[in-house]
Amino acid sequence: MRWAQTNLTEKDPARYDAEWWRQHWRRTKIQGVIVNAGGIVAYYPSKFELQHRAEYLGDRDLYGEIAKLAQEDGLTVLARMDSNRAHQPLYDAHPDWFAIDADGNPYRAGQLYVACVTGPYYKDFLTGILEEIIERTGPDGLTDNSWSGLGRDSICYCPNCRDSFGQDLPKSPDWTDPVYRQWIRWSYDQRLAVWDLNNEVTRRAGGPDCLWIGMNGGEVVAQSKRLRDDVAICKRASIFMLDSQWRHEESGFQANADSGKRLHGLLGWDTLIPESTAMYDAGVPTFRLGSKPEPEARMWAIEGWAGGIQPWWHHIGSVHDDRRQYATAQPLFEWHQANEEFLVDREPVATVGLLWSQRSVDFHGKDEPETVSQLPYRGWVDALVRARIPYLPTTEVDDRFDVIVVPNVGVLTDEQIAQLQAYSGRLVVTGESGLYDEWGDRRDDWALGDLLGVRHTGKRLGDGTVTDWENYDSHSYLRIEDRSVFDGDTDVLPFGGQLEVVEADKPALTWIPPFPIYPPEKSWMEEPRGDTPALVLGERTAYLAADLDRQYAKHHHPDHGKVLANLVRHDGNPLRVDGAGVLDCQLYKQGDRHVLHLVNLDQGGAWRGRLEEFTPAGPFTVSLRVTGSRARLLVSGDEVEVKEQDGWITVEVDRITDHEVVVVS
Repeated sequence: MRWAQTNLTEKDPARYDAEWWRQHWRRTKIQGVIVNAGGIVAYYPSKFELQHRAEYLGDRDLYGEIAKLAQEDGLTVLARMDSNRAHQPLYDAHPDWFAIDADGNPYRAGQLYVACVTGPYYKDFLTGILEEIIERTGPDGLTDNSWSGLGRDSICYCPNCRDSFGQDLPKSPDWTDPVYRQWIRWSYDQRLAVWDLNNEVTRRAGGPDCLWIGMNGGEVVAQSKRLRDDVAICKRASIFMLDSQWRHEESGFQANADSGKRLHGLLGWDTLIPESTAMYDAGVPTFRLGSKPEPEARMWAIEGWAGGIQPWWHHIGSVHDDRRQYATAQPLFEWHQANEEFLVDREPVATVGLLWSQRSVDFHGKDEPETVSQLPYRGWVDALVRARIPYLPTTEVDDRFDVIVVPNVGVLTDEQIAQLQAYSGRLVVTGESGLYDEWGDRRDDWALGDLLGVRHTGKRLGDGTVTDWENYDSHSYLRIEDRSVFDGDTDVLPFGGQLEVVEADKPALTWIPPFPIYPPEKSWMEEPRGDTPALVLGERTAYLAADLDRQYAKHHHPDHGKVLANLVRHDGNPLRVDGAGVLDCQLYKQGDRHVLHLVNLDQGGAWRGRLEEFTPAGPFTVSLRVTGSRARLLVSGDEVEVKEQDGWITVEVDRITDHEVVVVS
């Protein structure tokens, strides 16, 4: 459940202090260690002459020495590979093993050459190295940092790919080309073939439990661009090594809990997901040898725990002039060890499902997956977090949810559409969801239209862009026609986005077209009331033609977030939290007790960049629709009074610095 990695550099064989790092393993209570073995750089004297040895290795077996110490300490050992690139001598000896572009030039990453996943480098050379490592040291398994080769924007034209693809390869990345779309699916299959082959080799050489585990990212778009099929990989994974090291400013700390929940939805909640959390200063910009501010690293880790992720500290190199990074992990990992029984073997409690689809990211998102697919999804995540409404990402339409949200999932299969039509709960659909078939082609008939009570005209209004101050074409509004959508002393809401044009009776919000923002004398509504629907409510459905979800992810306008939250509020919500601040609330059931994570996201809200210090929040009143008579706060260590009334229990939490975990039993 707790992992460590000192990512060795080529200089480390001359300076690695084995006893210091061994004591650091013990200080941080780790149970597994990841040790550089081979691939791009070998840290042992390999029999394969063309596997590049670390520059300062000599005849030393640094990997073997570290692995032996870890095994003596009873730690699980994963031998780390970094496999898809190679040095000049290997390329010169076997140029046919490497990826080439349409002109026959090799793909390069700096001075290294990129190997093709379909060729002998992966099928013969690397598998021999895996067998050698297992034979030398008997690790528990092997993991690979960069296993999937070229991304989807770089087509390989080597003879191996030409033969394997079975037809002429696409001339360029072009989503209108059926051959390119077939190449995308074929490319996913080639990566899965690497996964299956490597596991066949390691299990044959090291026994049935000696796994090969490719490291993977936490964001769907990033996985798509690397041609890694999350659904298929999770079906194969007994443990998921998550290489998601730092917070991105556009998605926030809360993205880490979302990644954990999304992956557990595929893996099951009894599968471990260790996550490589950088102790070095990862981010924008990145400083490999600098120390990440402790609050920044800490918040990323605890948001992961809230989503069911396990900790894994990660340093680049074994010697540092900036030694502040060594102090970050110990208190985190000590707390995790002391409370690990509450952090695993549990099931989430949530009544709202947030549908996602990697296929839609590919064939609907195409060249703009972040804007088309990821922003609408992220807007819902942020709105639900802000409203303190527990949710779960899901790839399935499931009656366990009272509400399912479909956030601009343009590509839906016929099976998914049938499931949505049969779904008995409340359904919230946005944007272009379901307008395209599984290959991204526009459907002749919008199957969800009848269900939602709307007819799509095939048109779109507004693109939310800004040309200049005098031609500000995102200066549009929404008029409130149904007060159940938004309760406030206003008849209009700011909008500024794009709108799918549909026809419907009695819309709840209507679109007010853009009008001049400058000069102020011209800033008045020429069309103050229209009949273009922006939101249509049915008896148990809601269709949001206005891209409020995308706009909320981009700008976090409070009105947009409130509309989104109001669309999913229902009487069955199991949680209420009262008090000022932004909390990410994750609720779990564990036997006869409940575990509630409260992560304080009101941190450095006025600043971009790294989090420097914590801003405590509270008090909060937590109400749960569960049974229980005792409540314990795992961070403060306090026992708190439980009050019960009308089927709810209530506890008071006075102060949250970074996080608190409430256990009700």
